[in-house]
Amino acid sequence: MKAKSTGLGGVSRVRIEELRATEAEVFRRARPKSEVATAGGIDGYLDGVPMHWMNDWPTPFPILVERARGASITDIDGNRLDDFCFGDTGSMFGHSPPPVARAIRRQAGRGLTYMLPSEDALAVGRLLPRVFGLPKWQIATTATDANRFALRVARAVTGRPKILVFNGCYHGAVDETMVGLKEGRAVNRKGLAGEFRDLTQGTKVVEFNDLPGLEAALADRDVACVITEPVLTNCCMVQPLPGFHDGLRALTRKTGTLLLIDETHTISTGLGGYTRTHDLQPDLFVLGKPVAGGVPASVWGMSAELAKRFAAFEKAREPGFSGMGTTLSANPLQFAAMRATLEEVMTAGNYAHMERQAARLERGLAAAVKANGLPWHVARVGARVEFICAPGPLRNGTEADAAHAPALEAAIHVALVNRGVLIAPFHNMMLVSPATGARQIDRLVTAFGDIAAKLAA
Repeated sequence: MKAKSTGLGGVSRVRIEELRATEAEVFRRARPKSEVATAGGIDGYLDGVPMHWMNDWPTPFPILVERARGASITDIDGNRLDDFCFGDTGSMFGHSPPPVARAIRRQAGRGLTYMLPSEDALAVGRLLPRVFGLPKWQIATTATDANRFALRVARAVTGRPKILVFNGCYHGAVDETMVGLKEGRAVNRKGLAGEFRDLTQGTKVVEFNDLPGLEAALADRDVACVITEPVLTNCCMVQPLPGFHDGLRALTRKTGTLLLIDETHTISTGLGGYTRTHDLQPDLFVLGKPVAGGVPASVWGMSAELAKRFAAFEKAREPGFSGMGTTLSANPLQFAAMRATLEEVMTAGNYAHMERQAARLERGLAAAVKANGLPWHVARVGARVEFICAPGPLRNGTEADAAHAPALEAAIHVALVNRGVLIAPFHNMMLVSPATGARQIDRLVTAFGDIAAKLAA
């Protein structure tokens, strides 16, 4: 006999809707100014918000922020939130870290952009190899741009047309990576707006942790580059199985395929990211979001061997625009903020604090899940922690997609906000910053435990 469904994540849909409705009303009562300002849509903006992702928050209407500092956000109604979202990693080291704020103020009086290097650029050029390991670097404005440019380099030097991604991956808004698996077949991801190509013609996709599938996909030697996160993070978190990264590197080398590691989220692992911590030895490396302390900036680096190959390509190609680069990339404000971040904020000492507090958060959340008998689990990569409303651990993108429970997660999210805690809206991600204290961790654990008890009662 087929077992009767208990709803989502072991919680009845009726209880989820009751919690969502109750918490929505609490949210509204606490934010009369935000409701007046944003509930009907903000005048002048398409869909009522400056960037459409702002409508993805599961709150009844957007929170209008007055200020953010350290590890907290205050809205225009005076509500203070312990922030564990940090702009979905953009402010992973806290809001306006003092060294970055000082650097921005200093540079603001010297000019914001002039398409020429500054003295801070000299320092950053020395810091990037020291922190991340690869010797040659370029600056862009977003990780999306950096990934696009790095993939162009990969195609240029290999002469191969295709790339390979893992199902469930996240690499910003790079068109070629918007491919997934459906019943074992590569398809354009659902919901794409205005895409005019069949992306599967230029992209292969296999499951994360599937080395036999990867080997088969690379066998034709038509893949220029495998682009991957070290841990799948923009879905329910999927950790690499033992030996996966060693196998990935061996197979790419065997087939003459380049390897690009995108650390935009997994920079939470430790100093130098997952790549440096686990000695992944990629050909290309991309980091966006937090590298300049919240100022829009990204970096992409390459190995010495790849730099030589690309220099040979550049020498031989016909003159003309390469299609790589944007006017505001590598501006002096970026360099000032990056230098401050790399020298004074992204430090071993700060990472040690983040690791300790994230481990405390992981233990507390896992204990609450166990105490309430919920079929959930907790995953962590360094300072990045997620609770997942399904059993685990997960092995690939298909399992991660099946574990996603949007209605349940939305109810939990609003309930956490009402208890003074903000987490990421797109998934159940929580970051611990250098400014995050033990009391904030404990408040989050207490709030989560209270909500879990209500759902499990």
